Amino acid sequence: MFQSFDTKMIVNTKFLFFTGKGGVGKTSTACATAVTLADEGKKVLLVSTDPASNLQDVLEVGLTNTPMAIQNVPNLYACNLDPEEAARAYRDKIIGPYRGKLPDAVVANMEEQLSGACTIEIAAFDEFTNLLADPSVVEAYEHIIFDTAPTGHTLRLLQLPTAWSGFLEENTHGASCLGPLSGLSEKKQIYSITMDALSDSIKTTMILVSRPDESSLLEANRASKELKEIGITNQALIINGLLKSYMPEDKISSSFYGRQRKAIKQMPEDLKQIVRYSLPFVSYSLTGIQNLRYLFKQYTMPPKQSEVNGQPIISLPSLNKVIEDFSNNNTRVIFTMGKGGVGKTTMASAIAVGLVEKGHKVHLTTTDPAAHLEFVFQNSELNDKLSISRINPVEEVEAYKAEVLSKVSAELDDEAIAYIQEDLNSPCTEEIAVFRAFAEVVARSQNEIVVIDTAPTGHTLLLLDAAQSYHKELARSTGEIPESVKMLLPRLRNPKETSVVIVTLAEATPVLEASRLQDDLKRAEITPKWWIINQSLYATETKDPILKGKAVAEVGWIQKITTELAEKSAIVPLMSGTVAVGTLLSLGKAKTLGEAEEMAKAARPKVNVKPQMKEALQRIFPNA
Repeated sequence: MFQSFDTKMIVNTKFLFFTGKGGVGKTSTACATAVTLADEGKKVLLVSTDPASNLQDVLEVGLTNTPMAIQNVPNLYACNLDPEEAARAYRDKIIGPYRGKLPDAVVANMEEQLSGACTIEIAAFDEFTNLLADPSVVEAYEHIIFDTAPTGHTLRLLQLPTAWSGFLEENTHGASCLGPLSGLSEKKQIYSITMDALSDSIKTTMILVSRPDESSLLEANRASKELKEIGITNQALIINGLLKSYMPEDKISSSFYGRQRKAIKQMPEDLKQIVRYSLPFVSYSLTGIQNLRYLFKQYTMPPKQSEVNGQPIISLPSLNKVIEDFSNNNTRVIFTMGKGGVGKTTMASAIAVGLVEKGHKVHLTTTDPAAHLEFVFQNSELNDKLSISRINPVEEVEAYKAEVLSKVSAELDDEAIAYIQEDLNSPCTEEIAVFRAFAEVVARSQNEIVVIDTAPTGHTLLLLDAAQSYHKELARSTGEIPESVKMLLPRLRNPKETSVVIVTLAEATPVLEASRLQDDLKRAEITPKWWIINQSLYATETKDPILKGKAVAEVGWIQKITTELAEKSAIVPLMSGTVAVGTLLSLGKAKTLGEAEEMAKAARPKVNVKPQMKEALQRIFPNA
């Protein structure tokens, strides 16, 4: 389908940047590339700037921010830059002069303004710029490989002249991530040199890494277009984790294979214009030098039977227990949170219909236009108890941007407006815009349980809270906060009324990022009650040797979640068909996945849905 990834075919520049959404395999791919190049006799420096980096785990060696030689791989050196530590130092440098001179509330808000993902990314950029600007480092290596690249949004910010002016100190506008650049003016020349190197196709290759699934490919497509817009055109795409074959008699194996092929067939047209490579779905853990060498040789290697038999038996409750807990405690607002692609929408839908089955009146709202809502058609009696709305993130963001710009456009020149427009492309802007729409839905639904697919991070909540509490005294306000948002923030902090469910996969990056998300929420005084381990191969009965090996690799992450991270946890197996929601609800009553699927199908009576309900649902969810 795609040519196998081969360093001899693609690596012809000094700088290599690996980018992609969390969990796609950037670190393992970057490490395998570094090891392969070093084995070919080239001197290589591998650098991680990922805040959720597991570079040390992959290489099985302790790392610092100073390059060190890697044992058993002559010519390979590595360092692990800590962008979160850099961001802390960066905040202290900017805010330090104001401590004791401004009210504590103002200082606290300044700190929060510089605590978001954008600041961490800018700090990471600052760290690797220090390497790229040091001739002694650049000249010492034939290749320098970066695990995690800056986004096009961050790079565009750095290109705008206003980013380097005193504008940040003097103006107010809507809540976003404006502010991360305010302490970098002295580095303008160094950053300019770095930007030139990034856009030079003779010096730099940008390698987009994606899984063969819809959300990963859409993110890779977005990143590719953003980077092209600023002149970074030397790109390649790696489809990582491609299942080479399947067992027709194994429902999990055949379904997994089919879903991957369908996602690839529907790949965005822009990505099809980029040279594409593939790496196989492997059963073994991609840690240790030897396993990294196996990857580019396309080895899949099923696990030894002793490894399978030696794993502990983990027994976790099903999704039904989560639903029972919310029902018994009369939880009124339920958020599902997690990184893209982990199944938040499916979990929110299943929780909503499960609560309806227990007699509750429920309103489900989502940002996903293709949510799977087969359960809505199970019984016409349920329609009076379940209402559904869809929030369009694109429309909400555009409306929010227009509102912000209308307040400042008369006061600013074109350069400053261009800066604000780019700043409003930050992740925080979408969170705030969508959250405001969610708040309005909750405000209209006082007599229903409200289940919300996707929620804002703790950072965004604290920004909104700061604007609500301190806007009269702030030099840089985050704008007017609607009454619906003001009322919802206290509700979110009330565990008797609101519960946050973190959805994750039993893999390194999703778990590490979910852990950071939980820490972020705790800063905002919100503690998630349940973690749901979704799409688990460990919880299936697959006989496919490759998938079975992956199931074994999940065990360590499941144990970390249950013993270290989650107050309560449940597990949901990878589904083999399209009856996902009904099957989820049957899992607590059946002994096997197959039995649960049959139970879900049998439980669906053939009745007609009220025409007006069906018409409304099809407008909201075209694929339902």
